[in-house]
Amino acid sequence: MKKYAPYIILFLFALLLWEVATDVGYMNFHIDGEEFDGPLGALLALLFAGGGTIIAGFVLLVVGVVLAVVFAGLGVLLLGALIVAAVAVALAISPLLLPLLVPLAIIWYLASRNRNRKAHAVHPAA
Repeated sequence: MKKYAPYIILFLFALLLWEVATDVGYMNFHIDGEEFDGPLGALLALLFAGGGTIIAGFVLLVVGVVLAVVFAGLGVLLLGALIVAAVAVALAISPLLLPLLVPLAIIWYLASRNRNRKAHAVHPAA
């Protein structure tokens, strides 16, 4: 029975999908007081809904491209300001971030100290 269980479950799911895909008797919609139902109603509803979704996606794409071109410089500055503000708010609000920031600050200090030593070794002061 264990060998056949996955096949039986797969077959039952296939029957369920077939029932959902082919039984469109309950689908109907109205245009100007006329009711469309059955397979034709389902097809027209799918066509209208899909067409509207495609048009909406195209409009969103065009608006996004226009905004990206028009506001590119301002957008970069705004994004940078938002990131700095988000970090400042996170630091001010959550003291739980302090244990994460202390090792980061130590590593940053050690890295800059090593960088300064290497820079002074290569170019000694006159």
